[in-house]
Amino acid sequence: MFVPGDPARAGRVAFWRSDGAAPPAVAAADPVGLTVVVAADGGVEAVEVPAVLLSVRAALPVLTRARADSGGDRAAVFWGAAAVHALHLVARGLLLPGLSAADHDAWRIGPLRAEDTERLRLLAAAMPPEAHAVPVDGTGALRLPEPERLVRAFLDAVADTLPRSPAAPWVTGGPAYAAREPLHRPGFRAWADDVAAGHDAGVRLSLRVEVSAPDAEDPDAAPVFRIVPQVHSVRDPALVADAAEVWAGVAGDALGPRARMDALLALRRAARAWPPLTPLLSAAVPEALEPADEEISELLGAGARALAGAGVDVHWPRDLARGLTARAEIGPAGGGPGPGAFSSGGGPGFLSADALLAFSWRFALGGERLTREELDRLAEADRPVVRLRDRWVLVDPEEARRARARQDRKLTPVDALAAALTGSAEVDGDRVEVRPTGWLAELRERLADPELQEPVGQPAALAATLRDYQRRGLNWLARMTSAGLGCCLADDMGLGKTITLIALHLHRQTDPSAAGPTLVVCPTSLMGNWQREIERFAPGTRVRRFHGARRDLDGLADGEFVLTTYGTMRLDTRQLAGVPWGMVVADEAQHVKNPYSATARQLRAIGARARVALTGTPVENNLSELWAILDWTTPGLLGQLGTFRRRYARAVEGGQDPAAAERLARLVRPFLLRRRKSDPGIAPELPPKTETDHVVSLTAEQTGLYEAVVREALQEISGAGSMARRGMIVKLLTGLKQICNHPAQYLKEDRPRTAGRSGKLELLDELLDTVLAEEAGVLVFTQYVRMAELLEQHLADRGVASLFLHGGTPVAAREAMVRRFQDGEVPVFLLSLKAAGTGLNLTRAEHVVHYDRWWNPAVEAQATDRAYRIGQTRPVQVHRLIAEGTVEDRIAALLSRKRQLADAVLGSGEAALTELTDAELADLVELRGGDR
Repeated sequence: MFVPGDPARAGRVAFWRSDGAAPPAVAAADPVGLTVVVAADGGVEAVEVPAVLLSVRAALPVLTRARADSGGDRAAVFWGAAAVHALHLVARGLLLPGLSAADHDAWRIGPLRAEDTERLRLLAAAMPPEAHAVPVDGTGALRLPEPERLVRAFLDAVADTLPRSPAAPWVTGGPAYAAREPLHRPGFRAWADDVAAGHDAGVRLSLRVEVSAPDAEDPDAAPVFRIVPQVHSVRDPALVADAAEVWAGVAGDALGPRARMDALLALRRAARAWPPLTPLLSAAVPEALEPADEEISELLGAGARALAGAGVDVHWPRDLARGLTARAEIGPAGGGPGPGAFSSGGGPGFLSADALLAFSWRFALGGERLTREELDRLAEADRPVVRLRDRWVLVDPEEARRARARQDRKLTPVDALAAALTGSAEVDGDRVEVRPTGWLAELRERLADPELQEPVGQPAALAATLRDYQRRGLNWLARMTSAGLGCCLADDMGLGKTITLIALHLHRQTDPSAAGPTLVVCPTSLMGNWQREIERFAPGTRVRRFHGARRDLDGLADGEFVLTTYGTMRLDTRQLAGVPWGMVVADEAQHVKNPYSATARQLRAIGARARVALTGTPVENNLSELWAILDWTTPGLLGQLGTFRRRYARAVEGGQDPAAAERLARLVRPFLLRRRKSDPGIAPELPPKTETDHVVSLTAEQTGLYEAVVREALQEISGAGSMARRGMIVKLLTGLKQICNHPAQYLKEDRPRTAGRSGKLELLDELLDTVLAEEAGVLVFTQYVRMAELLEQHLADRGVASLFLHGGTPVAAREAMVRRFQDGEVPVFLLSLKAAGTGLNLTRAEHVVHYDRWWNPAVEAQATDRAYRIGQTRPVQVHRLIAEGTVEDRIAALLSRKRQLADAVLGSGEAALTELTDAELADLVELRGGDR
């Protein structure tokens, strides 16, 4: 229950148990004995119960969590509802400064409109008895506080508490109305009464505008206006009287004994907001005011807004047509090009501004559309009242002139499409409704409703069967790119973005206007994976890497894939920009999320018939990242970055403007396909376990080390005896695997620099970025404790929390680690393969990464089963990292192609390989560029 205080912020919220038991101790609360009124033997009695008192500031977070559906105490639920209502009122800025009964500085809720007062009354009527069970002191009877008065006191307490923040003195100019402790300010009383006029006393002021008929002999003469002050009862909205009637006493006592004084104070406040009312203050009776034309014009706009801020409404005659409304129609000028001009994949489409679309205004007055001549007449009349269509209309001349100046505009296709999708456009700082016409309207419908387009069949050249959701993704990509529009496929990792894009490439080759080479720009660590996926799913399709010292684009074929890295793209932008690409793909497009980076700027310089971004994390930190990606795929769609931040990002990120969020969603939705593994239409299609081999290139440092070790070791092995030879081979294989992992592991460096030296580590960072963005858990297995230590150090340097379990981990620590991971406290679990291969249940993990391969498949499978086991309710993705062209690559090929033979031959790991001949061993360990 609420116990009022003076000032309002001194009130306390009392928590007590209806069974009389002591409530739990709370650090911020004061324990007290509280006298409450309870039911007893058919009547009531006062009893003392133990309670705790919390300040309003401390109680608000507790109360706002009380909900009717939570099964909580009904008094707590009631005060929780009152707290939420109070927060809503404060958020609307309904705060009035004043003085408490004891002359303390205090904020209170106000001014309240009739609907606010009614809501307060209904809330008070729902108050249960135990919510106001503290009897009123000094009455000699067990009388409970009046519910409505108590609710109002609580609302005032919240209003008096919240504004008193550390920054408040900067606004108030001193401690008054800013400090939390009570301040005695009796000298403020006259000012406080002025502020309170019309609110505490229960009356408010409005202005009624009357229009007299013009002179009968001159029907074109302008009518005469009168402004009549009216006094309203706040408690009863039906009670209203002219100010003159209040002054004459005709209104009686219905408005209260102080109605005249309060109305005069309210009129004084209204005159400060709109000075033309000032003459009424010196009149014996403030009966009416006859304003000039320019004052009527002002009252239509800025004057009405200023008065509304002072709590004064303006009522205009219903039969007077007023309010110029504007709507724009956007479409091809004079018919313009048909939708076919933008429906082929071969044209520049919306990626260029070759065509301009007409932006035609449609103005209406009182719901009736105006002709251009009528608008000209309104603009040239230079007065607010004009005779139009045998009736008087009321329009601000300045507004009419602005409307006429806006009539003729042109828009680029992208700007027009953005306006068509959102249904509005910003013109000179004002947001206006727009309606698309012609083929632009057809295109909007086509984007908004995918079912309007015939589905795309799976390309015959694709050596795979797409899942249903992948076919839907192909349909969407084909629809967007065929219209000349770029797009972003933002599927979760493991849903098959790569195969879907390969299918799109093959589909576009069947259309001569869309056919052409496809450039894929991706991180270095993913280039080998792209090549193998293309060779696997599109056999016969040419693919080349534009990377390394011998890179070239000679003899480029139409249906060819060209793979390059972001780094190479930055170096050779001019050469890449000289190719007429059918499609450019930015994989892991979050690499261009900074629009000011060299990578983003250079990528924009490469033209194409279609642009597609692939990413699992379209927004990691803020909406500017989304802008950067979509402004590359479809330039100009979201406007300039500064405009985008002002119009959308700040409002959406701050949660301040739901309408802005909805407009942004309507604009972005057709260009961004975001799908998660948990989506109802996708989850049933996913297998319980998906295994993927990620092939990564060695860095220059790894390549040099690998080749040197192979060369020296083969020379030694060729002349060694059989026993020494076996040991040398095991040492060679171990060293090569360590080099593939990270040079620092092989070189046994202490506290090394880890970044930029290992292709595997670079890919692991890419995987973890996506996994962490999905808020998923991941197990990272390695057979080397030293490699796990390097990973732990690297992740700590990146600010990524991880756990590390190895053979030396004590049992108690081991159990604590498992519990923390399963509870979601830490997202990354590093595990030594031998120590963690059995006996653990880690079902929170949705991803398993084998950083290096254990050449006994059964041991590797046991490790995977730490996550993929009974109790796992989500699909598990297994990622195996393989260094391209190395011994790891050849062993992986053997494991995948000859599983039964591999089980027999490699069941004991490297031991079986010690029996190879020198030629076989050289063939196994030789470093090859891109071979199996």
